[in-house]
Amino acid sequence: MQGKGLVTLVAIVLGLICLNELLPSFYANKIEKEARAIAGDNQVKYQAELDRLSKDTLNLGFTKLNYTSAKQKEMKLGLDLKGGINVLLEINQRDLVNDLSNYSTNAILIEALNRTDQAQKSSSKQYIEDFFTQFEAVNKQKGTNLKLADPEIFGNTNLSEIKFNTPDDQVKNIIRRKIDASVGTAYEVLRTRIDKMGVTQPNVQRVPGTGRILVEMPGIKDIDRVKKMLATSAKLQFWEVQMGPEVLPYFSELNQLVKVKGDSIGVAKTTNLTNLIQLNSTPGNAVANVKLSDTAVVNKILNSAIATKARPVNLKYTQFMWGYKPETNTSNSLVLYAIRGNINQKAPVDGAVESANINYDQLGRIVVDMQMDSQGARDWKAMTEKNKGKVVAVTLDNRVYTAPMVNEVIPNGRTQISGNFSQEEAKDLVDVLGAGKLPAGAKIVQADVVGPSLGAESINDGVMSFLIAFAVIIIYIIFYYGGAGVYAVIAMVVNLFYIFGIMDSIDATLTLPGIAGIVLSMAMAVDANVIIYERTKEELFRGKGIMEAYKDGFKHAISAIIDGHLTTLITAIILYVFGTGPIKGFAVTLIIGLIMTLFTSVLLSRVMIFNRLEKGKSLSVWTAPTKNLFRNTWIDFIGKRKWSYIVSAILMVISLASIAINGFKYGIDFTGGRNYVVRFEKPVDANKIEENLAKLMKTADGKNESVEAKTFGNSSQLKITTDYLIDDESLAADQTVEKKIYDGLKQDLPANMTLADFKSADKGHAGIVSSTKVGPTVADDITTHGILAVVASLIGIFIYILVRFDKWQFSLGAVAGLFHDTVVILGVYSLFYKVMPFNMEINQDFIAAILTVIGYSINDTVIIFDRIREYLREKKALTLAGLFDDSISSTIGRTFNTSFTTILVILAIFIFGGDNLRGFMFCLLIGIGFGTYSSIFIASATAYDFLRGKKKEEKVTGKSSTDVELAK
Repeated sequence: MQGKGLVTLVAIVLGLICLNELLPSFYANKIEKEARAIAGDNQVKYQAELDRLSKDTLNLGFTKLNYTSAKQKEMKLGLDLKGGINVLLEINQRDLVNDLSNYSTNAILIEALNRTDQAQKSSSKQYIEDFFTQFEAVNKQKGTNLKLADPEIFGNTNLSEIKFNTPDDQVKNIIRRKIDASVGTAYEVLRTRIDKMGVTQPNVQRVPGTGRILVEMPGIKDIDRVKKMLATSAKLQFWEVQMGPEVLPYFSELNQLVKVKGDSIGVAKTTNLTNLIQLNSTPGNAVANVKLSDTAVVNKILNSAIATKARPVNLKYTQFMWGYKPETNTSNSLVLYAIRGNINQKAPVDGAVESANINYDQLGRIVVDMQMDSQGARDWKAMTEKNKGKVVAVTLDNRVYTAPMVNEVIPNGRTQISGNFSQEEAKDLVDVLGAGKLPAGAKIVQADVVGPSLGAESINDGVMSFLIAFAVIIIYIIFYYGGAGVYAVIAMVVNLFYIFGIMDSIDATLTLPGIAGIVLSMAMAVDANVIIYERTKEELFRGKGIMEAYKDGFKHAISAIIDGHLTTLITAIILYVFGTGPIKGFAVTLIIGLIMTLFTSVLLSRVMIFNRLEKGKSLSVWTAPTKNLFRNTWIDFIGKRKWSYIVSAILMVISLASIAINGFKYGIDFTGGRNYVVRFEKPVDANKIEENLAKLMKTADGKNESVEAKTFGNSSQLKITTDYLIDDESLAADQTVEKKIYDGLKQDLPANMTLADFKSADKGHAGIVSSTKVGPTVADDITTHGILAVVASLIGIFIYILVRFDKWQFSLGAVAGLFHDTVVILGVYSLFYKVMPFNMEINQDFIAAILTVIGYSINDTVIIFDRIREYLREKKALTLAGLFDDSISSTIGRTFNTSFTTILVILAIFIFGGDNLRGFMFCLLIGIGFGTYSSIFIASATAYDFLRGKKKEEKVTGKSSTDVELAK
């Protein structure tokens, strides 16, 4: 066999590389098992054992390993396998535009920014592109003909490269570069912050073409702390403070307005603002003291258009800011400060911090000492000179940390922040300030949180489903193909080793969907071997010797294998391009798996088989029970196509009717919202809990927001979904929703469970085991990308089939079959989402499943089309109908074996793979079944009808397969 030496060399080198990459994972796991065996559940003792064992070094000659270095190099486990947090941060690009315009108050600019904010709610474009569009629209509408290079827009001293006569197109390019650089700066700042937290194997990535940054931190338990560290801009600002006498008359007037116009504001007219702000208990230099439960109502009133219009001149630009945290003596309240603003709301002092450290004041309280940069020091000196004897506020991200009176001028830029800090809070603040400030505010627009216990369960479920699926494949393929099946299994094991090794070498993250991708890759590997062995069997039945039969089997199979893999690869690549998070993980493993399958199942398997045959040894390609299975099978598929058209038409009509009437259960990926998987110690009533939560999820005007509670996996676990406060992407909103859910579930939780315990459920305990948040803008993007992914897959496959088979009729047949599969799957989800005991939401996982089905279905179709193409050259005497029937009948063994093994694999994952994968696998089960059906009865039949045109053929009444002709 030619090239045997090269294939063997590549296999050995690739194996050594993979072994070197995977060794750290094996070694780190070994050390952790040893430590756990000694320490048991004692975490302190476990850490001590790890420290002791970390001193040992494994010397293998070509590499040296200790636990610390191995841990850094081990394979990355995704959020769903290890627990932790995955957030998508969006840099506030309006802030960036304001900064680049030097906080201009130009009316055209302000209106364009306001319109852009609205447009972004339903736009998938970048903020700056929508801004340019809106700026031109406002300019045209007002007839101002204002240029972007105007001094009131971007032609200011901060942007020296923009001159008064710089064309708009050139200014746009400069602004795009500046914003991209700012997002890059934000990325570096976030990486520095995460490094200071000491997180193992964090993953920080910029999302191309957006102002977003993806951060994944496996193993993290203190989720609120992480969210705060990530979203804090570290923009330290100093403002003048307005005192009570200036503000109280306005509050009194506002109280009367609420009684008259409360409905317009969105609050009840009976709301008493004076009582809410608790003037009698206001501490320090604040203007109000508000219960935590009332802050949302007060915000709604103060931010309403009516309240803004009613402001007197001295409060026209005032900003109302909350204290950083409740005071020691009022743990259930937040104080409110009146900050003296200005027309562009630029702080008098807005300097970067050069250094920060933890210290203690005279009373032993924890404080943070800071040294500002040179510009900040000059501004701070000027401000303290101006406000000597007055109160100033130190703010971070529009939260007031302290508001002291200025006793003396501070000339050197040194200052101190006090804020009732704990040691950990002070450390986090020092770390944030030390890492540098973000160029603009950041908000969490999407978040996934998985508790460590759920991560461990996911690993167990994933490994269990993987082992069962692997065992099923091994048993079946050896049973069906005998000795040749053993070589197929060896190739699969090697393939599996390569997949894990390559993933580790490219620093890819293994996720639960990724495990599903690996298992499906194994199914594709089985398919490649089935095609080869079925062709080899045909050659043996023609009377050829074993060596020649295998040679011809590989030769005839290679075209179908390549076509099938490439069409599936198209969908996998599209899935990677348009997918996010875990779906990308699925796509990556599938892509690697497909490429490695071609190497192991075609090249490496060929080397092993021919190495045996060249030694004069035989190698069976069947067993006694399977030798003649499907051998003489011949079915008049084309003659029965009209019945299949009727059946498919009925199925599609039912599906479309259900879609129109029932619709779908959309996941928060598409609608925006929050969901929480909550575990209880005993079975609970989902309907009763939903009613309780609905009463709590009310807006300030008394309207209920949607909330749904469904059993998830078992009766002692619920999935709670709500869109309450979803437009508010702040950390405070997240905490408010979690508190509401805690209050609504309290009667079903352990009596001594605190809110903190509830938010971080550990193994065997009740509470939140995972949560997901998707903001409205992200949901729009996911919807758009999902639709584009499906459409792009269909177009890509149409073009590939057209190029490979040189007939548009084949492309049309293939796309018709895929369209049929997609509609039927959608119909099944529409019909049964209300009754199935597992999740049947239309979400990102569903889109991934649809694309996987498309890839599998087209692979099945390509095998049949490849045989039709072959017979078009070899059997010109046959009628077209006979030729199609011959082609489909001769591949029926391959179709059955591949579909059967794939369905067995998916069933194993469906049953044992855990609740998170069940909906995904159900879609694949339906899709594989209908995909196999459509390849024969829709794709092939459609291609036949359009190839035949109007010409009528005689009905085929007998078998015309090769086997039958030889028998004659």
